[in-house]
Amino acid sequence: MVVLIEQSELTRPQAEENNDDLVLDGGFSLLKSPSHVGFTVPDINSYGHSFRNYYDESERNKSVEELYRQQHTNQTYEFAKKMREEYGKLNKVEVGIWECCEMLDKIVDASDPDLEESQIQHALQTAEAARNDYPNEDWLHLTALIHDLGKVLLLPSFGGLPQWAVVGDSFPLGCAFHEANTHFKYFKDNPDSNNPAYNTKKGIYDEGCGLDNVMMSWGHDEYMYLVTKGNNTTLPSEALFIIRYHSFHPLYQTGAYKHLYSEEDVKNLKWLEIFHKYDLYSKSNVLIDVEKVKPYYMSLIKKYFPPKLIW
Repeated sequence: MVVLIEQSELTRPQAEENNDDLVLDGGFSLLKSPSHVGFTVPDINSYGHSFRNYYDESERNKSVEELYRQQHTNQTYEFAKKMREEYGKLNKVEVGIWECCEMLDKIVDASDPDLEESQIQHALQTAEAARNDYPNEDWLHLTALIHDLGKVLLLPSFGGLPQWAVVGDSFPLGCAFHEANTHFKYFKDNPDSNNPAYNTKKGIYDEGCGLDNVMMSWGHDEYMYLVTKGNNTTLPSEALFIIRYHSFHPLYQTGAYKHLYSEEDVKNLKWLEIFHKYDLYSKSNVLIDVEKVKPYYMSLIKKYFPPKLIW
């Protein structure tokens, strides 16, 4: 069991020798000195806009909206069930965590309105930001590093799935779609919207059933959760919760779907809310030196995972 530690209780890391601060777009330092008081949320993203702004008139947002149209139209209960059964077999590839991290260098998330850098940079920016604020919680650093590794589903050797089946916000299936979901209007074309078994508030679920019993839309979150759990990681349950639900933004931004939460979900939400700050606001076009931080993350991978994983 991981105990939530207040920020004031944490021991600040010592500055690395000859390590200059890396100042990101929002004006905060990613690699900082002991006197730094913690990660400061920037006001704007790399495009000069507010974060997660899906509605300004830009070419980037037009392509992002089209991805959500496809996602909301095609992500049905039966589709997600089928994909979970297929990929839950973990019979595609055998490869280590860091090798998959390097594969992320080939991937750009088409659903992201904040950045067009490769996913390995996003992974390391998220991990380093969490590491600086929570130096003693190494499981959180590793969770941040691997949280988006499921995006390898876009690569041919992992199935070559389309972007709408891999990235974008996640949401429950088997019950009514909530208006808090990004680009909610496109759910009208989802067949489940016209299925009386699925289009009520509770749908097929009981009050307080717990998110573990809810069918989520298929994507990189659910896939990485299955991979992590299936490879007998020693990461704590809080880490698995973060990996599985970090794209379920209504969960921790609006309280939507709270009628489905269990007591365990409410407890885990504390860490997900902490993680969300680093996942979203550390995005920058100022890049991390991959080789410089690699030894530290390799040590964490060795601590929490076997050398090779089945995917």
